[in-house]
Amino acid sequence: MLTYEELTAPERELWNAFPEGRPVDLRAGATGAGRAADRADGGAQWGPERTVRAAVVAALLLGANTDGSGAVPAVRLSGARITGQLYLAGAQIDHLLGLDDCWLEREVDLFGASTAVVAMRGCRIPGLMAGSARIQGRLDLQRSLLDGGPLSRLRGRVTSLQLNHAHVHGEVLLNGTHIDAPGGLAVAAGGLVAEGGVFCRNGFTAHGEVRLLGARLSGGLFLQGAHLANPGGSALTADMMTTTTLDCSQGFTALGAMSLRGVRVSDLLTFDGATLDAVDTVVCARMHAEDLAFTPATPPAGTVDLRGAQVTTLRDGEDSWPQDVRLDGLVYGSVDAGSGRPDDVRRRLAWIRRNPGYVPQVYEQLARWYRQIGHDDHARRVLVAKQRHRRRTLHPGGRVWSRILDVTVGYGYRPWKAGLWLAALTLLGAIVFGTHTPAPVKPGEGGPFHAVVYTVDLLVPIGGLGQRNAWYWTDGTCRWLANALVAAGWILTTAVVSGVTRTLSRS
Repeated sequence: MLTYEELTAPERELWNAFPEGRPVDLRAGATGAGRAADRADGGAQWGPERTVRAAVVAALLLGANTDGSGAVPAVRLSGARITGQLYLAGAQIDHLLGLDDCWLEREVDLFGASTAVVAMRGCRIPGLMAGSARIQGRLDLQRSLLDGGPLSRLRGRVTSLQLNHAHVHGEVLLNGTHIDAPGGLAVAAGGLVAEGGVFCRNGFTAHGEVRLLGARLSGGLFLQGAHLANPGGSALTADMMTTTTLDCSQGFTALGAMSLRGVRVSDLLTFDGATLDAVDTVVCARMHAEDLAFTPATPPAGTVDLRGAQVTTLRDGEDSWPQDVRLDGLVYGSVDAGSGRPDDVRRRLAWIRRNPGYVPQVYEQLARWYRQIGHDDHARRVLVAKQRHRRRTLHPGGRVWSRILDVTVGYGYRPWKAGLWLAALTLLGAIVFGTHTPAPVKPGEGGPFHAVVYTVDLLVPIGGLGQRNAWYWTDGTCRWLANALVAAGWILTTAVVSGVTRTLSRS
């Protein structure tokens, strides 16, 4: 039990100020050399005039000096060197903890604690362990440096900030914070509930994995301008996270993989202006998002996985995507290239061809969207491209017949092609047959020979116009052409029937 007599001068100042919540500032000065001397990363050199034991801070937070004067007790301490470990695991803390520009010798342990506002701004902290904690206000670590100490380990890995299954009723503020855990966990926040959102902006840096598995961030996750680095590993792992907004924009940079598998974003998920050129993979499989803006500054170097994702609005740019994009099962209500014009079907087809292998669903989804906005011609073009892609998967005979369907009727989506072929073949027959004279099958019987009618009679395999069986050719060229026109007629008729049947069956 601490007694007042054994407290040092700075500790007595803090002890006396606590009942009224008055701030205690031990910093050397606000300008010049004083400002440099107040940097928390140099706090190990501060002398006894700026040293406060962690046990004193803990005793005050646990109510060691409350006088019942009606004021609000609080720890408000600036520029201190705090020795020992601030150990408050499982504690019930009713007072604000406010540290500014302090240097802490050892980890802060708030595991399972229930506390009010925790604010450690501009501090150097070996590690913060707040798993399963309940923070009624905000958790403010802005501008601080967290580098995992010897006790900050989670399953053998260095972990600088532990928030697993913590519940923060306010915001988690990490703006300008630097978290170092190379090869370890910079942030371990699986199951975190943050009702006010998590803010990692204004130069936030994490060396090590940021893990938010299953987190519920009803106020959003904001990573504008953040820098996440974990080469050879995962820079951000947020599988099954639920949030309103996930903002990775305005200079966001990631080095390492990003996993957002099964994430649910009720409003905006954006990568606008992000730098992902060193990202191995961006996994958004089975993700649900209202609005996905995938417009990074440069395409990712690896793979973007959107398999099974559901997006109401997908926004992208001309050069948003890498060469490997997994789109199998992706469902979207609309796509927007940001040009203000109807989407370029050629560019969109090139996009879905980046999906490896033949996946019919990606073509069907794109065609469905074009039909919804009234571009039936684009939809037909997409479906023709689908059949051409499918052709490469068929056996040789199937590929030959598929090419015939493509050339003659566009797989049933372009039946006018058959009319062009009939017109061209009729013109050819009229020219060739019109310059030659056939022999009648039955001399003296039947009407005169008409080259055009004769050609049409050869091309139409069903029925007859009375010319085909009334004349025959002694000239070898005309006999060969007549037989070819009969074969072409059967091929065209079969292709038309097959193509129309295919189209009707899909309608």
